[in-house]
Amino acid sequence: MKSIPLLVFLFLFSLNFAQVQKDTAFTLRSEMVKVARKFPSAKLVKIESSEKVQEIINIEYQQFQGRSLFLDAFLGNSTHRNPAVILIHGGGWKSGSKEMMYALARSISQKGFNCFAVEYRLSGEAEYPAAIHDVVKAISYVKKNATRFHIDKNQISLLGTSSGGQIAALIGAKFPDLVHSVIDIDGILAFHHPQSKEGESAEKWLGGTFEQNPEIWKDASPLMHAEKVKIPYLFINSQFGRFHAGQDEMVGIFRKNKIRYDIKTIENSPHTFWMFDPWFDPAIDHILKFLNDQFKN
Repeated sequence: MKSIPLLVFLFLFSLNFAQVQKDTAFTLRSEMVKVARKFPSAKLVKIESSEKVQEIINIEYQQFQGRSLFLDAFLGNSTHRNPAVILIHGGGWKSGSKEMMYALARSISQKGFNCFAVEYRLSGEAEYPAAIHDVVKAISYVKKNATRFHIDKNQISLLGTSSGGQIAALIGAKFPDLVHSVIDIDGILAFHHPQSKEGESAEKWLGGTFEQNPEIWKDASPLMHAEKVKIPYLFINSQFGRFHAGQDEMVGIFRKNKIRYDIKTIENSPHTFWMFDPWFDPAIDHILKFLNDQFKN
């Protein structure tokens, strides 16, 4: 008799465990192998921990139905409250992890910004807009704990890479009062667009093809919400136009509405240039200049 509840528990646990198994197609190692084929001299960036920065790993920011979501904090040793940068990893909405943002987080946090790398639900676990809700919840959590994290809750930038850049750009547009600037690193701005080549990954995240779910595809596109944008945006582009789908139209709206923006291009680079030398340092320089212009002047 006593074994029945245990078996039920193990069964339910196994179901929950299966639900959160992640696609591991996009990792530091897999991307290193991929990039090396075209750029054999490229080196994966490794930034070590610094005594100047306190790292707090796996802070639970949300829990539901037994599922916990975590963020990692990188806090500078400052006597005053620093601006915050919240980082969203890429991976085609189906893969990747917050740990892949550590090089960026460590570099930025050593320059006077407190950073937070965020876990969110991927498409294998939950379709759009679950990931958006997760990141919004993480931002709210960081704001509510501004004293603990020693940040200025009125100086928050949202930075995303690839699909994380799309998420950052979308949140900045759909929730214009939530953050104070956006850095979109090679993330698309429109899913159904002549430049866009998003296929199965987008379909899996958006719950079907454009023909099946046109309103979802439109709602997930930052371009469709560009008229609501009130904050500065920085776009850092690779050489590949497919990852900038919708950018020309979006900055056209920004110019019309007098929204501050800047576009930087990392020439002759792989899509994931922010992960590799020699492109990492130029990318960091663009990021820090933008952040300093927004928050340190």
